[in-house]
Amino acid sequence: MSTASLFKWRHFLPEIILLNVRWYCRYSLSYRDLEEMMQERGVAVDHSTINRWVLKYAPKLDKRIRPHLKPTNDSWRVDETYIKVKGVWKYLYRAVDFQGNTLDFMLSAKRDAKAAARFFRKVLKAQHTQTPRVITVDKNAAYPIAVETLKGDKIIDKETQLRQSKYLNNTVEQDHRHIKRIVKPMMGFKSFNSARRTLSGIEVMNIIRKGQVNGIAQGDSVSQTKFIEALFGIAV
Repeated sequence: MSTASLFKWRHFLPEIILLNVRWYCRYSLSYRDLEEMMQERGVAVDHSTINRWVLKYAPKLDKRIRPHLKPTNDSWRVDETYIKVKGVWKYLYRAVDFQGNTLDFMLSAKRDAKAAARFFRKVLKAQHTQTPRVITVDKNAAYPIAVETLKGDKIIDKETQLRQSKYLNNTVEQDHRHIKRIVKPMMGFKSFNSARRTLSGIEVMNIIRKGQVNGIAQGDSVSQTKFIEALFGIAV
């Protein structure tokens, strides 16, 4: 999709739209915070408009960044954290490798073996992951069932080791903090779909922050910004 058609009828420059999407998904800001910040810069945009931008472009950022991610290793750390949607707790499955690099993520309404198996399949389909040598999880009884199901379906090797150890899973539990810090000012999501779309942008910005993009150094915010604009075909 061309840049012109992607941002058609938006009435704002693509650079302004992406700036708001980046900031909302990267920092602990509310939509009203961004509305005020734009006003200070002479840009009158309603917070509801910024919300629509995030819901539309955050998933596209997630999709476009995938081919540019560095390969991860074969030692998985898997865990789920809680996200409130319409006043009800849902489950955000997340996986990192032993170095803390994000493998993938998935929002789920349920926390059971079927959801865990579905998440493992999603991780394996990612372009930057590889078949696990070892999967470290907590004491959730759903994980052994999910792993055995995948082994039975020959999706993962029978030699793949499952370790249930809360201590060894500290890496992914610490990584949850970056996501929760961004989600906290949002005070919950109105719908499952809006949560799923917004979280995809938050996770992607966390991936960029950790330096998982080829050719973009960790902490190089200028290069990261230019990379995102280039993904959407904006001249830099």
